[in-house]
Amino acid sequence: QNLVPDAARMRQACQEGFLEATDAADYLVRKGVPFREAHQAVGAAVRECQRRACTLAALPLAVWKTLHPGFGPDLFKALDLDQVVSARGTFGGTAPGQVRSAFARARRRLAAALKARP
Repeated sequence: QNLVPDAARMRQACQEGFLEATDAADYLVRKGVPFREAHQAVGAAVRECQRRACTLAALPLAVWKTLHPGFGPDLFKALDLDQVVSARGTFGGTAPGQVRSAFARARRRLAAALKARP
């Protein structure tokens, strides 16, 4: 009941660790690139970001294109944090509706547990 999420810190944490790497690979897959090839290109992008100490979204398009010719300017929309989070709309996913549902389930379980206490 006293938990207060820190939205700014949560957003910052999402920008660490290459959360959007799968979305970059999915971007290529939607363009018809086999996943193994997309995975290899994105892995190279992650390594380049680590070398440069930057995020995937900060990596210039010219660098992306050296890793795979299928990357285009619309890649950056796919790497947008809000897009990345919203894309996971399945049960237990990160989309806002799924998170609200998870919180509602947790509140119900907590209320039932507190009610059952002697």
